[in-house]
Amino acid sequence: MLRPPALEPARQLQLLEAALPDEQSFSRTLASQGLPLPQRGALRVLQLNLGRLCNMRCSHCHVDAGPDQGHTLMSDAVVEQCIAAMERLRPAVVDLTGGAPELHPRFRELVLAARTLGCHVIDRCNLTVLLLPALKDLAAFLAEQQVEIVASLPQPEASSTDAQRGDGTWEASIEALQRLNQLGYGQGDPKRQLTLMSNPAGTRLQQLTPCDTAAWQRQLQEQAGVSFDALIGLNNMPIARFLEQLQRDGHVNCYLKLLQGAFNPAALNGLMCRDTLSVAPDGQLHDCDFNQMLELPLGGETPTSHIAAITREQLDQRPIHWGNHCYGCTAGEGSSCAGATANSDGPNQ
Repeated sequence: MLRPPALEPARQLQLLEAALPDEQSFSRTLASQGLPLPQRGALRVLQLNLGRLCNMRCSHCHVDAGPDQGHTLMSDAVVEQCIAAMERLRPAVVDLTGGAPELHPRFRELVLAARTLGCHVIDRCNLTVLLLPALKDLAAFLAEQQVEIVASLPQPEASSTDAQRGDGTWEASIEALQRLNQLGYGQGDPKRQLTLMSNPAGTRLQQLTPCDTAAWQRQLQEQAGVSFDALIGLNNMPIARFLEQLQRDGHVNCYLKLLQGAFNPAALNGLMCRDTLSVAPDGQLHDCDFNQMLELPLGGETPTSHIAAITREQLDQRPIHWGNHCYGCTAGEGSSCAGATANSDGPNQ
């Protein structure tokens, strides 16, 4: 299915570049504050995007995922190359994302391959996928393999969650969380870690505090008897559907100015691009999942930009491909796949 013109990567980059004057671009802001462009450190996380196929279609989705994206699934050949890369690159973490990564027919094979090598595995789960009849035993498989689940739940109540993710999402998410709790998730067991990932509504920045975590825990326990281990938050990234919404409302410039004005140098330390390698469904490599969606290739020059041949040595101390969208990850507390970055212990600059 053809995407609307506003969602084409070249158009997105054009909008992002035009939203700020040159002196406020991401690279120029770093330079004006005497900050060097951070480089990659040692590889820690191999993140595999298995395709944009999803059983949901959320309004804030930065990968434009949905039920109509079956043609985007990672091919068998690339799956084999990723399994080989796990052994060659030896990442501490294999992070499976999508879309709904669980819908890939070889999802479990990738989990088993990573666990056999001793990798910690993360499943970025929309929760509702666990209720599909064809995947009724998936939650038990994840628990058996000690897979960490990072589950999307915008807010701890029904109305805002359903507004972002569709009617009935809240009820289905709670049912899935209850099922995970019954399997030992969210009970403080590090082998069955359950992390909830929140994102704010609209153009507000994410500002979670320990008090928010306690409030979420209390509210979900009182409403549904649900427990979880950790709460992380992401700013809404100004790409794909959210950028299209901003453009439709005439708020692209305002949102980019908000992000730029909230730039926090401390957030640079924990950015995912510094220790994560993002692999697209076609095997092409990117500094992060957001760059992947904008079709920005891996930063720097290398003999290969494909998962079939990349080595650890080719990744260490490489430059990173930056752009104005990077303000989304460095505004306020910071925002990356592991949540806030301002207090993270990331690679040295």
